[in-house]
Amino acid sequence: MAFNGLQDFIACLEKRGCLKRIKTEVDPVLEITEIASRIMKQGGPALLFENVKGSGYPLIINALGSEERMALALNAKSLDDKAKEIEDLMGWIFSQAGDIKLLKALPGALSRLPLAMSLIPKKTSRPACQEIIDDEAGFDSLPALKCWPLDGGRFLTLPLVCTEDAETGAKNMGMYRMQIYDNRTAGMHWHLHKDGARFFEKYKEKGTRMPVAVALGCDPAVTYASTAPLPEGIWELIFAGFLRGKSAEVCGATLSGIAVPADAEFILEGYVDPAEFRREGPFGDHTGFYSLEDDYPVFHLQRITRRKNPVFPATIVGIPPKEDCWMAKATERLFLPLLKKLCPEIVDLSMPLEGVFHNCVIVSIKKRYPGQARKVMHFLWGMGQMMYVKLIIVVDAAVDPGNSSEVAWRAFNNVDGRRDLVLSDGPLDALDHSSPLPRYGTRIGIDATAKGPDEGHTRPWPDPLTMDKDVIELVNRRWKDYGF
Repeated sequence: MAFNGLQDFIACLEKRGCLKRIKTEVDPVLEITEIASRIMKQGGPALLFENVKGSGYPLIINALGSEERMALALNAKSLDDKAKEIEDLMGWIFSQAGDIKLLKALPGALSRLPLAMSLIPKKTSRPACQEIIDDEAGFDSLPALKCWPLDGGRFLTLPLVCTEDAETGAKNMGMYRMQIYDNRTAGMHWHLHKDGARFFEKYKEKGTRMPVAVALGCDPAVTYASTAPLPEGIWELIFAGFLRGKSAEVCGATLSGIAVPADAEFILEGYVDPAEFRREGPFGDHTGFYSLEDDYPVFHLQRITRRKNPVFPATIVGIPPKEDCWMAKATERLFLPLLKKLCPEIVDLSMPLEGVFHNCVIVSIKKRYPGQARKVMHFLWGMGQMMYVKLIIVVDAAVDPGNSSEVAWRAFNNVDGRRDLVLSDGPLDALDHSSPLPRYGTRIGIDATAKGPDEGHTRPWPDPLTMDKDVIELVNRRWKDYGF
């Protein structure tokens, strides 16, 4: 069942024993980060801080901080189960692509009608996010966090920034952190490659203000969808409907009419002036380092609409593991079926936590011809946000990409420096501090697959050590007899 907003999800977590309420007063400046960081490292529960210093609103953090909770948020028993739903749907779509007999395809299409209907966001005239309309309250009323000691200030860390293309009407909902400057202004940290920044450029060319609405605290499937690496032009709330199995409800923001999630706890309405930029940062980021200061557009807050008794959502990022690692794990599993359809030799893929989403991808392939590992590397670098991946390691089909020890063993033993290393110049994430130029640098590919004469390796390639299966079964049967 889809959740009716963030508080419905919180109630579900509490019923399952996955939530801890904290009644002691806590400071949103550093203290909450230290508490949450310890709990996240332990794989602990969601935390509901009921008494946050300086604000009348409770704060929820680590709601998605485990694979179990992440799967629950997406209406599934596990992330792989959700990925299987996507794989089955894509298999059906591809099977119909060459079928010109409409009547033959019709029964399957009708059976999937509820799913198709869930993709269409549903408008509501009585949204929960507009129970209270407040033109007086500002950012100071919110329990926003200062996460790390050198941060430039307090930040909104889970904002769903809703924008529309002034020319086409296309809609976007992205998650871009926002540094609070004062009670009425905040930085808008959208990167150059994001849809929000692309829409902003059109307003900049016209010299007119860009209306923006920011949702805080939604159904967790909606929150996750805002982070998903969807193809350009796909509205995230359509994807959220698929994840929920039920249409995402939307309404128009009261000042601009921009479509926003109707179930949000808060909606911040305002605008960005294309002529105004301000220094933003530093910020203790998911890379585990402080992202550097830079100039970004400024969001001007005009109005807050909210539920009568809202809960403020927050997260922290930093050296893994943190809550965002599980959102990244969801992306890894959910988008694997699409990658496998487009590049059929891919068997499995892993984005290790230490790679903080975009720094490392390990992929196993069914290798059939020379140079295939390189072909897969360049395919991945050409897939949307995969262009940011600094290191791709390709292994054979028998290797589990999620087993970092086995991957390291294969790579350390199988690689010849001149033959198996690939250097590729291209775009990098704005948060990458190691490249000489911002947002551009050199990525590395490592071909750790077995080699043969067709790739210039004329010496025999040894088999890895494995035990005879009959002996393994014998020892299994007699294990207790040995006294273990």
